[in-house]
Amino acid sequence: MFHTEVCDILGIEYPIILGGMVWIGKADLAGAVSEAGGLGLLAGGGMTLDEIASECKLVKSKTSKPFGVNIPMIRPDVKEMIETSIENGASVITTSSGSPKKFTGMIQDTGCTVMHVIPSVGFAGKCAEAGVDIIIAEGIEAGGHDGFDEITTMALIPQVVDAVDVPVIAAGGIADGRGFAAAFALGARGVQMGTRFVATHESAAHQRFKEAIINIDDCGTTLTGRTTVGPTRSIKNKLTQQIQEAEKRGASTEELFDLIGEGRSAMASIEGNI
Repeated sequence: MFHTEVCDILGIEYPIILGGMVWIGKADLAGAVSEAGGLGLLAGGGMTLDEIASECKLVKSKTSKPFGVNIPMIRPDVKEMIETSIENGASVITTSSGSPKKFTGMIQDTGCTVMHVIPSVGFAGKCAEAGVDIIIAEGIEAGGHDGFDEITTMALIPQVVDAVDVPVIAAGGIADGRGFAAAFALGARGVQMGTRFVATHESAAHQRFKEAIINIDDCGTTLTGRTTVGPTRSIKNKLTQQIQEAEKRGASTEELFDLIGEGRSAMASIEGNI
């Protein structure tokens, strides 16, 4: 296994990062990835401050190795989320969906590492200027939220690597050793994987959702939100069809978010309503 500067910065054995997945990335999964030598990330975006604190404590009960919390900047309580994560043992904060500039120094002053997720070269440059420690460049192949410009991972990674001096982690469509090797050939110094970990025993996902991912074919995903709330890659099903139909008839953002929120009933509820 490759050892890179990313491993040294994060204090991990392997340059493999667990992507922050709302409702899925909880303590069992984050702790298992960290204990195995990668970096486990809790998905703070779907958690309250109390939940972040309790999940951090659970991770610490499962591993003594470093772990982090993924925090979307669109949350109004970003500062409190960061403080709660660090107070409860996170050594890495991954930010996304906004500019990390306001909080980078604050995080680093505590001795913690800052990573930020970007979908384009322009945003990568702004992150480097903001002083982040590591940039996660994510292509349109990624599950969940993606960039409006829909740049592919294969095209994005080498451009970002050439544009910044900060170590780059590749994300989006990477699921095995071949993807890992390809990312390194493009200049990345590590990889981030989310969907690949959904089907693991430690994942909080419902068994039906895990099976749906395992059984999906090459044409089994689709993008919603391209012109509204932002491109989001999901498994093709009745819900994604309803979202796309709502977008075509000009549904409000509130209506779309109500539909999108139903995804939780498929991924992480007791019912597993696929």
